[in-house]
Amino acid sequence: MRRIILCCLGVMVLALSTKAQSAKSTEDINQVWLGYFNQARLSNKWGIWADLHLRTKEEFVNNFSQSIVRLGLTYYVNDVTKLTAGYAYISIYPADAHKKITQPEHRPWQQIQWHTKYGKKRMMQWFRLEERYRRKILNDSTLADGNNFNFKIRYNFWYDVPFSKKGIVPNSLSLVVNDEVHINFGKQIVNNYFDQNRFFLGFKYQADEHSNIQVGYMNLFQQLAAGNRYRNLHTVRVFYFQNLDLRRKAGQKKT
Repeated sequence: MRRIILCCLGVMVLALSTKAQSAKSTEDINQVWLGYFNQARLSNKWGIWADLHLRTKEEFVNNFSQSIVRLGLTYYVNDVTKLTAGYAYISIYPADAHKKITQPEHRPWQQIQWHTKYGKKRMMQWFRLEERYRRKILNDSTLADGNNFNFKIRYNFWYDVPFSKKGIVPNSLSLVVNDEVHINFGKQIVNNYFDQNRFFLGFKYQADEHSNIQVGYMNLFQQLAAGNRYRNLHTVRVFYFQNLDLRRKAGQKKT
């Protein structure tokens, strides 16, 4: 666990160091990210994954920058480790490079996710591989034929510290620390192998056994494709999570 935390801190320090060296080419942006996540276990071995996202563009409430629909099929290795493969459709709304059109992106993805408990505290980690097919752009108002392509690997670290002596129970609050590192690779990646780092600090309200809402601040530091341009996002993040176990309805016994 200490190694993982030190690794995340090391990436954050590297990102902040790079930001400090390139302050003149860094753009600061304020956004709001809304998200819904659902993981439903259908049987002892199979489940489904779904998440939806809507993100504003700037000044917290000015227009929209992106929406995401992500679906997946999950295989449960056991109760704490699972494998998921799926597909995501991303809409990148009008931006500087395409002011009058929405750019679509198709993104197959594969993931391994595992959970660990430390007393009443909980930790979740995943490694995710994505294949990104972004439609080419001809001009401000026209999409071109074909797609730009690259791979992305993501490592996500999430830690939950409950305030209640009973642990994570309905109607309780927790402190959530989350960091996610994105790395690009592929033939079309030249300058920005480091894509971005997302650091989140916030609170979780456990509404019931299966649902919780998380609200807090996220800093996203990203290196753009040009290599000498960066974005620093100050983000209000509001995510709603549902983890459903539907095995009893199917007349099955939990393992």
